[in-house]
Amino acid sequence: MTGLSALPFDGTLAARLARPGDAAEGVRLWWLGQAGFVLAMAGYRIVIDPYLSDSLAAKYRGKRFEHDRMMPAPVTVAELGPVDLVLVTHAHTDHMDAETLAPLARLNPDCRFVVPRAVRDAAMERIGIAADRLFEVDAGDRIEPLPGLTVTAIRAAHETLERSPEGWHRFLGYVLRAGDVSLYHSGDTIPFAGLVEELAPHAPDLVLLPVNGRRPELTAAGIAGNLHLEEACRLARDIGAADLIAHHYGMFAFNTADPRDIDARIEAADCGTRLHRAKLSVDYRLTK
Repeated sequence: MTGLSALPFDGTLAARLARPGDAAEGVRLWWLGQAGFVLAMAGYRIVIDPYLSDSLAAKYRGKRFEHDRMMPAPVTVAELGPVDLVLVTHAHTDHMDAETLAPLARLNPDCRFVVPRAVRDAAMERIGIAADRLFEVDAGDRIEPLPGLTVTAIRAAHETLERSPEGWHRFLGYVLRAGDVSLYHSGDTIPFAGLVEELAPHAPDLVLLPVNGRRPELTAAGIAGNLHLEEACRLARDIGAADLIAHHYGMFAFNTADPRDIDARIEAADCGTRLHRAKLSVDYRLTK
């Protein structure tokens, strides 16, 4: 039976990541804030959508929706340690941040990056790498970027199923599989017709879903939204995922979810799957 355990730890995430890995079987995960995660999977260190700078605060200072951090970055780029692979779900800066990804690429010259084909040019510019370090994917593509690890690209709608002029999807999620364990990171998405049918055959054991929702005033200002908590629960339940980690909250005050609402759903045990709230200083372990 698949199980996700959440084990709080003392000290810093940097110290935790510096310890020898023990994820030859299963997966270990650590939250970086917003949609960012570090994974130890199949013997590799994988990073998804890291936002570890304060670049958006500088960009939007004095604007209507300031982007000051509600939480400090839990690690520096250097403290991530040796990184084998980075997955980027789309080109919004809190997911594809030049001030995070460019130094990460310099510090890890053998690291490669999985990005939506629709945003390849932005990825090359922001990361500062040549095309030979990219895995460019579109929805439905399945790749093996590292031996023993497969990544399948899934459509995402943030808040629409937006495509490039070539027809490539600008927003993606990813199913990662190693051995008999799999997880799904949706990127930023709302529910849309066909998502359950597209995702269910992959049978992810764990889903990592945003729960900051969407608000008309933000949508009108061009700030796309995400799943509400109830929608995240429904999606996890409909595809049969055993565990859901709710994330994408607590970074920007104008666009967050109340952690008390997530905790209330956990306490009520009425999500339809095992619900967990993403927390810093927690070691998540997924095993079968």
